[in-house]
Amino acid sequence: MNRLKECCFVVIGTSFGLGYAPVAPGTFGALPGVAMFLAIVLWTPAVWHTWLLLAALVVVCAATLALSPWAERYWKKKDPGTFVTDEVAGFLATVLLFRRGELLFLTLWAFVVTRAFDIVKIPPARQLERIRGGWGILLDDLAASLYAAGFLHALAACLPQVMGIR
Repeated sequence: MNRLKECCFVVIGTSFGLGYAPVAPGTFGALPGVAMFLAIVLWTPAVWHTWLLLAALVVVCAATLALSPWAERYWKKKDPGTFVTDEVAGFLATVLLFRRGELLFLTLWAFVVTRAFDIVKIPPARQLERIRGGWGILLDDLAASLYAAGFLHALAACLPQVMGIR
């Protein structure tokens, strides 16, 4: 593989190097997902938000699946911690499924809750992680996002003021 292609793969796979963070690389690696979400919500018409978020999620999932075999060879381990495109996909999935409340509250809650569910890995997320290759890397994060979105919907129903919902 040529050096330029490998460099591009590293930049994408590590979310612009954030996956190299010495602590919580997945949490830092998810931040480009936050930036993508905010760019979409702040700079595009509201009628496009769902479709643009879905498109971003599909692109990030496709990149994760395409680059996962390379990442496992490059870092010589299954689901390397520095490979964090799956965390970006997880955040995008959460905000695609839950977008209520003031933007600041929504973004913070979605980020924290998504990361918490990804770290805890409630079944079947932990079992999905065991699937070989890119699907195992990706599906546990998407499962965590389903839990996160469900939790956020419940929180918004029980304590709307916490979510900035009036």
